[in-house]
Amino acid sequence: MSESSVRIDIWLWRARFMKTRGLATAYVSKGRIRIGGGGHPRRIEKPSALVRPGDRLTFPLRSRIVSLKIMALGERRGPPAEARGLYELVSEEDAPDV
Repeated sequence: MSESSVRIDIWLWRARFMKTRGLATAYVSKGRIRIGGGGHPRRIEKPSALVRPGDRLTFPLRSRIVSLKIMALGERRGPPAEARGLYELVSEEDAPDV
C-alpha cells in the first residue's frame, strides 16, 4: 500500500529534520514553513497539512534557509541515509541576521 500524501509534521520527522514528532508539530505550528514553488508559496501553520512528492518546502533550520523538493514520503523514520532519499536539496543559504 502506497500513500500519496502525509502530514507535514510526520514527513519532517521521517526526513530527520526534527528529532521528535512533537518538535516537528511545534515547529510547523509557529508558521516557519512555506510550501510551493514558483511565485506563490504559502505559509503552513497546521501540522496536519498534507505534503506530496513534488512539493517544495522552504524553512529556516539552525542558521540556514533550506529549500528542498520532496521526492518520497517514507514509511518510517529510518537511518540518515534512508532519510536523505526523501528529499532533494534545492538550495541552502545563510539566514539573514534579523
